[in-house]
Amino acid sequence: MSDVPLARALSSPEGKRRYVRTLFATIADRYDFITVALSGGLDRRWKRRVVRLANARATDRVLDLATGTGDIAHLLGRRSAAVFGLDLTFRMIELARTKRAGRGSPFFLVGDMMTLPFESASFDIVTTGYGLRNVPDLSVTLAEIYRVLDADGQLLSLDFNRPSNALVRGVYLSYLAVVGGALGWLLHGDPDTYRYIPASLRGYPGAAGVVRLLETAGFRTAASYPVLGGLMAIHHARK
Repeated sequence: MSDVPLARALSSPEGKRRYVRTLFATIADRYDFITVALSGGLDRRWKRRVVRLANARATDRVLDLATGTGDIAHLLGRRSAAVFGLDLTFRMIELARTKRAGRGSPFFLVGDMMTLPFESASFDIVTTGYGLRNVPDLSVTLAEIYRVLDADGQLLSLDFNRPSNALVRGVYLSYLAVVGGALGWLLHGDPDTYRYIPASLRGYPGAAGVVRLLETAGFRTAASYPVLGGLMAIHHARK
């Protein structure tokens, strides 16, 4: 991956699709470590907040997209009996299935967020952690999420934010590039591995932009909650 400049790899939807597939297959076995390292150990706290906001009931049908190794799906499985976790990377799904589920074991499957393998109105809640920023076409993905949500269904998303303040944004992206580069070199021998994160943020609409896209997709309410002083964000929308 280091032979292909990130800007060129991410310059088209198809290029981004190929890059993301390769990237997450590469980092799957280090995924839990890297999310903790880049968040300063706060990642699990943020995911628990997403689950609290979802306020799932035992009868709710829940879908966790870009489930990774299943953290959010397993947390939701303690509250709801019908939880599905979907991820593009087979190795991520393997790892998610090996985690101790306690009561309420989610069903994990490989799939694409842009073409969800579910009928319309199949779920009451859709969640995603670090998912929306990685799709090749965000509008298509939001339309798919809207489609599979039942009436009054809700979407919750946790992700890195793109700060609107130019100075803050510059410092933040530089920090992610330096730390990500160092971790990429140490863990994979390729500094570009985690430099993907700031590269992906350069074309990301940011918290307010995602709210506008949610409204355009048809959600009747959409809000963004700042996390870590606005460097991260949780989005909460209702159909």
